[in-house]
Amino acid sequence: MKSPRYCLIPTSSSWTSPSDALQIRETLRATFKKGTTRPIEWRQRQLKQLVKMCQEKYEDFYEALQIDLGKPRVEVLLGEVGAVIARATKSEQQVAEWAKPEHPEVHGEHAKWNPTVHKAPRGTVLIISPWNYPIILTLQPLIGAIAAGCCAVVKPSEHVPTFAQKLALFLPDYLDRSAYQVVNGEAGVAQKLLGLQWDHIFYTGGGRVARIIARAAAEHLTPMTLELGGKSPVVIDDKYDVELAAKRILWGKCNNAGQICVAPDYILCPRNIQAKLVSAFSEHYRKFFPEGALKSDDFGKIVNDAHVERLTSLIKDTKGTIVLGGNHDGRKLEPTIVQDVEEGDPLLEDEIFGPILPIVPVDSLDDAIRFIQARPHPLVLYAFTDNDDFKGRLINETQSGGIAFNDTFQQLAVNELPFGGVGESGYGYQIMKYTFDTFTQLRSAVDVPKGSETDMERRYPPHNKEAIKAMAPIVLQTSEHPAANGRF
Repeated sequence: MKSPRYCLIPTSSSWTSPSDALQIRETLRATFKKGTTRPIEWRQRQLKQLVKMCQEKYEDFYEALQIDLGKPRVEVLLGEVGAVIARATKSEQQVAEWAKPEHPEVHGEHAKWNPTVHKAPRGTVLIISPWNYPIILTLQPLIGAIAAGCCAVVKPSEHVPTFAQKLALFLPDYLDRSAYQVVNGEAGVAQKLLGLQWDHIFYTGGGRVARIIARAAAEHLTPMTLELGGKSPVVIDDKYDVELAAKRILWGKCNNAGQICVAPDYILCPRNIQAKLVSAFSEHYRKFFPEGALKSDDFGKIVNDAHVERLTSLIKDTKGTIVLGGNHDGRKLEPTIVQDVEEGDPLLEDEIFGPILPIVPVDSLDDAIRFIQARPHPLVLYAFTDNDDFKGRLINETQSGGIAFNDTFQQLAVNELPFGGVGESGYGYQIMKYTFDTFTQLRSAVDVPKGSETDMERRYPPHNKEAIKAMAPIVLQTSEHPAANGRF
């Protein structure tokens, strides 16, 4: 996911002064130290309240995203509010089970010590979210923080000011404001927050800002989760149904006008089927948008004029051939297919994060794998094939945060799977229990009974030959070892 670039925007009553950041952090830390967030019933109540907020304020959030992003209603229903409601509800139902102490299977004398893994909340955490899917990518980590028993400051992106103001207005009416607060603002506020010590930082955005945040976190040895992005490739097997592949890829690229970390970024297409793939894209584009995407309410806007300029510059500078789209009207940019894109093209440099899809012709699966291996690890790798050997080679010979066969985006629909990156696409995991785990410390414990003293007597000095032999039978298998004879 692209990082928000901090910029000046009109001051709002919901914007936070940098001087208030410390006081907010201290308020939440005091709440955590009192143990307010630890009871499971309290966490469940907060999760229910989060669901209630999304249900009661859905229209307000939808209107905000229409203003900020021109986001279609279906995308808000399914990918934003609906996803939060579903995951918060399931987390509320399952958190009691997730939070139970675990008792690992231990044999021998140590089994008497009651070895236990307690699930402890990390503490007071900071969540910094992006502009592209502001509801789910703000509230999804918050769900995990609540479930884990943490207090949290949420910092939405200033690129979606209408949503950010709505969230700051609504959240205190539903959640305990001594434990959860929204902090809005521009660069000064973000810098002030990053100068404070947190027990965990969860950042969703791009690599440039991630490095700034990671350096700030390092000053306090603060653990982090970085959910980034990168150039997610699509590999197509020439024996696969090209019509179906084109339909599913185009749908994935059109979501939020391509402004999502898991959007297909470029296609590695067998040279012999490129023309057929382009034809299929054109056919499905006409079916998706009979009057054209620029006039369709089912196709979103680019976030701001600066990103429109960036994307149109890519279209202008590419050496490939534009075979579909390429036009824009204000903040709407048509889905744009570019064929015959070669190494070194501007479309292959940075994450596109928009509705432009370059096709890179390749001659074999070997070529496709080499192309992927030569680049930073993406957040997801897509492949369209029914061939198990083809799938196996991609699994074994490439690296990515996740891999999805024969569709786009659907890896996000499975709540039981971890979602996260590797290398340049980030680290750490989220969704449901994995978000709970992110904000949870595994705190190990033993309780050594007095009755174990007889077996532990030999550990005390002085250590004679018999004591050394008794303590070293596994390591010192032979009497020839000098330590086995009491010699060092």
